[in-house]
Amino acid sequence: MAKFKTFEEIDAWVYSRELVKEIYQLTRSNNLSRDYGLKDQIQRASVSIMSNIAEGFERNSTKEFIRFLNIARGSSAEVKSLLYVLLDLGHVDQQTFGKLQAKTANISKTLLGLINYLRSYEQRIK
Repeated sequence: MAKFKTFEEIDAWVYSRELVKEIYQLTRSNNLSRDYGLKDQIQRASVSIMSNIAEGFERNSTKEFIRFLNIARGSSAEVKSLLYVLLDLGHVDQQTFGKLQAKTANISKTLLGLINYLRSYEQRIK
């Protein structure tokens, strides 16, 4: 498969771990802590990114890994969408929104790069 020995070596996993930490800090620190549904949804979506990267990696199949990386990209898009809700409801300021949006965009871009690499790797070994 890829050159990784553990999922902890994957940049997208590292970035998503950082995002989870920031999302949890954010949801503890303002009125969002009382908006249980929205708080829970954005927390679960952010955790889903890193969890799907790890789970896909451990499947020991390039095809399965790619499938889980695509699921992780979907969760990243979900976080990005939920950040708009936070902004629109006044739970985050424009600066925090921009910073977190940039992180989710970077995660999606990194995941897509890994997916494309794995697809080309799969084609080369066939």
